Amino acid sequence: MDRPVFSKKPPEVKPWVRRVVEASGTAVPDTPSGEALLGWWGVEMSRFLSYCRRLPAGTDLGAALEGYGRYLKGSEPPPADWQLDQAREALRCFRKGIENWTVLPAEGEGSEVRFRTRTRGISDIPPAPSEASPPAVLSESAGDLLAQCGRQLKVRRYARRTEESYLGWIRRYLSWSEQRQLTPGEAASVEAFISSLALERRVSAATQNQALSALLFLVEKTMGRELDNIDSVRAKRSRHLPEVLSREEAGRLLASTEGVTGLCLRLLYGTGMRKMEGLRLRVKDIDLDRRTVMVRGGKGGKDRRVMLPEALLVEMDAHLGRVRILWERDRASDTAGVWLPEALAVKSPNLGKQLAWQWVFPSSQLGLDPESGVLRRHHLHENTLSAALALARERTSIAKKIGCHTLRHSFATHLLEAGVDIRSVQDLLGHKSVETTQIYTHVTSGRGMGVKSPLDR
Repeated sequence: MDRPVFSKKPPEVKPWVRRVVEASGTAVPDTPSGEALLGWWGVEMSRFLSYCRRLPAGTDLGAALEGYGRYLKGSEPPPADWQLDQAREALRCFRKGIENWTVLPAEGEGSEVRFRTRTRGISDIPPAPSEASPPAVLSESAGDLLAQCGRQLKVRRYARRTEESYLGWIRRYLSWSEQRQLTPGEAASVEAFISSLALERRVSAATQNQALSALLFLVEKTMGRELDNIDSVRAKRSRHLPEVLSREEAGRLLASTEGVTGLCLRLLYGTGMRKMEGLRLRVKDIDLDRRTVMVRGGKGGKDRRVMLPEALLVEMDAHLGRVRILWERDRASDTAGVWLPEALAVKSPNLGKQLAWQWVFPSSQLGLDPESGVLRRHHLHENTLSAALALARERTSIAKKIGCHTLRHSFATHLLEAGVDIRSVQDLLGHKSVETTQIYTHVTSGRGMGVKSPLDR
């Protein structure tokens, strides 16, 4: 049975830990539970630094974190899920909150680890994955414009990840414009910024178009201006075929997974759901009697119903029983209810404490809600699922680029190969247009297989 995170008196918070967490932009409430969380994060960071002193000089931070993750999972006895989650959250803050990481040779045995706390502005917004350096602090007028964009994105009900991506690009554009004393609302400024992304940073076509969409939202939706002939800097998107596993590879890969993450990965392949659609499932969305799963709020805010594989019925029933036990434990400890969408928490304050609204794949430990600061139980972190899949790929030695979305691609391809009509596959995937689904007809084993190679003749 999993132990609670704070099963004993938490350690004292070290000053450097507090500075690193603050520099990472992670909000921790000034409460006893928040102090306890900081204390345990400090323990995990100190353990990581002790591990790094055994690494060779010159090891970068990314390689050190990957090696430490393998070290934890390979230790005997293996750590519990809640311990891995706690270490993962602590090191996520550590990575975001430090800079100038260096591993140097020491005079005696081992190595010396040096770093410093990152300097951040109060209004900093986390950079997009393609931006490595911390953003500069904006002027007051640019900050107000950025805040207006944030409000407009919420009013228009953009997805949270789209909101974060757009605000990241808009912030960098405003900073770039101020440095060159350009007017943000002019078409020439937008074109120059997008051109610099393509020519200097050589971003992909998808990244270039995402940045352009963000700037169009800034100028047209927030500033109320029109941009003419701006499509001249829109990149032509490349057409890439999806990576697909064979049936035998999918079987070997999923057979090498285990635990809750293994069940979630098998569910993704068996239903064709996206990664976050599977992680955001609630108990009420699983109908064991009708063998169906209701996907709520998928891409584009659309709901759809998919099949629940017969092979997962017994395992899913047992898993939901464990979810009930965890829910009863939370109710006994008076833990705050789970996060609820939109205004449900206002209309029905106790709805988040009901079993029907609990996550199907809950985290083994409590976490802070980034918006409200409330300590509650969230679903599994998406990186947990990706790490489990990466470990399964190493075990099976499959030489393909595999991600959680590869399971969705394989689901669609295998259905088409089995003779399922493309309209049914379109409905199961939640595609708006059948043209999107047709991409899988190019990777089915039946396409072009009747043609004999001239080399074989």
